[in-house]
Amino acid sequence: MSKKIRVLIAKPGLDGHDRGAKVVARALRDAGMEVIYTGIRQTPENIVTTAIQEDVDVVGLSCLSGAHNVLFPKVAKGIKERGRPDTLLFGGGIIPLEDIPALKDSGFAEIFLPGTDTNDVVAFVKERVG
Repeated sequence: MSKKIRVLIAKPGLDGHDRGAKVVARALRDAGMEVIYTGIRQTPENIVTTAIQEDVDVVGLSCLSGAHNVLFPKVAKGIKERGRPDTLLFGGGIIPLEDIPALKDSGFAEIFLPGTDTNDVVAFVKERVG
């Protein structure tokens, strides 16, 4: 029996809108992955600690507040500093196209924008981890 892919879905910062994160979490769960959802208003440090404690393969962040350029790189840096550079990182939310290259440079493998089909997110995770 193969090990299930473990995914942490998190909402960093003060953004309180989590419907999209919950939709992605459910899609990943329905695809057979083990999903941990942190809830809203998490600090980057809390997200990193939870990812390490839960021994996840993947961390997905959602941000609608515009703070992605600060929060996402802090999570990526924390994951690397805690010795887990192999953790797959992806993000999503209201993110301007011009911000995506810097987020990818910080360690995010993909940034999903509004309207992305959840099947695309599932396929991405399975391709990269499964």
